[in-house]
Parts: sequence; C-alpha cells; structure tokens
Amino acid sequence: MASIFSRIIDGELPGHFVWQDEHCVAIMTIQPIKPGHLLVIPRREIDHWDDMPDGLSAHLMSVSGKLAKALKQVYSCRRVSLQIVGLEVPHTHLHLVPIDEMRDIDFSRAAMADSDALAAEAEKIRAAVAA
Repeated sequence: MASIFSRIIDGELPGHFVWQDEHCVAIMTIQPIKPGHLLVIPRREIDHWDDMPDGLSAHLMSVSGKLAKALKQVYSCRRVSLQIVGLEVPHTHLHLVPIDEMRDIDFSRAAMADSDALAAEAEKIRAAVAA
C-alpha cells in the first residue's frame, strides 16, 4: 500500500509543493511546528533514511540546503533545523523548520494548519527559491 506521501506525490491527495524534481519533492507539512515547516521527501518509498542510496541521500541534502536558504530569506530566522524522525510515516522525510531558539523544534507544538495559509507560505518559499 502506498504511503500518504506517495499518494500526495502521485496527485491522489492534495499537497502544497515547494520543490519537485525527478528524485524528490518538498511539501508544506499539514501540522507545522512553525510557519515555513516543510518536508523533503524522496519519490521512492524508503522507510528508513539509512537505507537510502548514497546518491539519493546527497541529493536530498543538496535540495534541503537550497530550501534552507529560501526559508532564511522568507522567515528571517537564526537557523533552519533539519530533522529526520521517521516514526509518523514509513517513508523517509526530512523536516526543515525555521527556528530562532531550541523550543522552536518541539514537535508537541505542531498543529493542523489551514490549507489557504499553507498555500500562501508555499508561494513565498517558491518565490524565494526561484530568486
């Protein structure tokens, strides 16, 4: 059975995309910790991040770096946190979160976001990536 991320990537479920290429996508998470919280996801379903081929891991890190620069520009944050948790969906995904202090990466603060708000955040990030 396809993961929820594969279903979003395949267009079966809606998603607010900020990046797409042949190896991965980046989407806004529906339960952000902070505005700008996004997920970088390989197109290929790989449950454990440490099972990814080296080239794919390197590509996800490269894309994450480009997106982190865009997040810093849009949100004027001190850092962009990168976390790989892997418990909530059995499909590798990297969390990128604009942060200013340690409490900004507390996943207990995640809350469902309005789709229109996510669309607006995604547009700002896409514009910064394109610039």
